[in-house]
Amino acid sequence: MSDEELIRLSLSGDRTAYEKLVLKYQDRLFNTMVHVSGNSEDALDVVQEAFLQAYLRLSTFRQTSQFYTWLYRIAFNLSLGIRRKRKPIASGDGISAEYGSELVGDTASPLEKVGNDEMAQILWNAIDRLHEDYRSVIVLREIESCSYEEISQILDLPAGTVRSRLHRARNVLKESLQRYERDF
Repeated sequence: MSDEELIRLSLSGDRTAYEKLVLKYQDRLFNTMVHVSGNSEDALDVVQEAFLQAYLRLSTFRQTSQFYTWLYRIAFNLSLGIRRKRKPIASGDGISAEYGSELVGDTASPLEKVGNDEMAQILWNAIDRLHEDYRSVIVLREIESCSYEEISQILDLPAGTVRSRLHRARNVLKESLQRYERDF
């Protein structure tokens, strides 16, 4: 069943239709929110609250974008609120410790895997140190594989701003990784 049909049924009072939307998107949203929030506990809280908020506001969904894009924007904003309340930002240690580095392939030798795990940890730490504006576009583009248009919708920014922030975020990451390389 399509998202549009599930939304229509949900709005007419069919709770199982909304449950199907939750089941369809909960894992994807949780995995992304772990990267955004820096830990699984916050991610779980954000995902639960996002689905509740989406359900309560379902009648306001205009269907000019995909349901997941709209849901993600709700979750992303909730996550930013938590992060702002909590300074300092959580490190990538929690992400890699709990979920491992997704940058490592299964075909790597143990020695390569250790090196890749270290590099992934260095990269996550560098991402964690980015300003929220840059971190959000990196997560959406490089982890979530969102298009520029989707990022523009989620963050409510012009596409040009998305492109420039992404460019700047990549440059900051590059500089950070080069500094690390020089230091070691």
